[in-house]
Amino acid sequence: MSPDRPPPSPDVRQVPDSPVVALGGYAATRVIGLAILALAAVATGKDGLHRLSGRWDSVWYVRIAENGYGYQVTLPNGSVHSDLAFFPLFPALERALSTVLPVDAATAGLLVSWVASFAAAWGIYAVGSHVAGRPTGVVLAVLWGVYPTAFVQSMAYTETLFTALAAWSILAVLRERWILAGALCAFAGLTRPTAAALIAAIGITALVTVVRERKLPARMAAGVLLAPLGWLAYIVYVGVRESSPTAYFDVQAAWGNSIDGGVALARFIGGLPPLAALGLCAALVLLGWLVALCVRQKQPLPLLVYTIAVVVISLIGAAYFGSRPRLMMPAFGLLLPAAVALVRLRPRNQVLVLAGLALASGAYGAFTLLGSGPP
Repeated sequence: MSPDRPPPSPDVRQVPDSPVVALGGYAATRVIGLAILALAAVATGKDGLHRLSGRWDSVWYVRIAENGYGYQVTLPNGSVHSDLAFFPLFPALERALSTVLPVDAATAGLLVSWVASFAAAWGIYAVGSHVAGRPTGVVLAVLWGVYPTAFVQSMAYTETLFTALAAWSILAVLRERWILAGALCAFAGLTRPTAAALIAAIGITALVTVVRERKLPARMAAGVLLAPLGWLAYIVYVGVRESSPTAYFDVQAAWGNSIDGGVALARFIGGLPPLAALGLCAALVLLGWLVALCVRQKQPLPLLVYTIAVVVISLIGAAYFGSRPRLMMPAFGLLLPAAVALVRLRPRNQVLVLAGLALASGAYGAFTLLGSGPP
């Protein structure tokens, strides 16, 4: 399988192409974001560090890490929020790390997330390098660090762990290392339900390859069979625990996370003031344009399927609207067209653009984290 590559720009030799540069650039984006958060926290008298590890989903993961599953909350409207909505790998790592190190589970969650963020940036660099050359890989990794909701990459959330597993799994498929791809996908399936997108990417890529080459290598078959095992294992676990084959989906529905085909999104837009609705529709058009660019760029099939599937999953659910940009963050393929375009700029201009985006992303992150609603 030889993925089509976008043509390299004529200026690629001007751009540093080391993974160390990619990780250094990514680290700079996170330092900028944390510095802005710290300054904003001092100015408002709020605890910025607590917002990274002690609020929203982070609290649920810590509780699972410390006490296992079995906690639920009944809201005033009668709906029940159960901790079974959260997949087990992240809290298991929190528990393991807090056992071997002198830190509590909340701090362990930050450590897991931060280490995973660099693994994700490295994997994104590697995929970008494989598809469009090393300079593009560098820029792609840094772009992921200035994504609008990149502040979540500094939180005790699962996005970084999932993205790391997804990026390296996709790279394994691109290199035809099917068993490794399936194993990484299985771990991703123990991290977030969005692993369904990665499972689809591996399965569809394998199917197309089999049809084209008219053979099914044993390693490919093994990788495809491995891929869904983590996701399926947790769905089955919840079903057995709750004595219902649909228990996991019932739990998610109680959280308001059922799949409705985009009805909730349409209702949300319809309930906005006209100008706000128009702005949101423009943002969705921009998202569609980015997906179209990915297709026109002829991205490799596994990356393209994964990217589109993550976007679709994020839009067709009934989840809290403000979380949708965060849910799309693992779809790093959306940033590849911008990375290819930025590589054509002079290095100085690249730095200016990326620095500006890092400041904007950091400011938005501080505003969101120090606000009242979840990311």
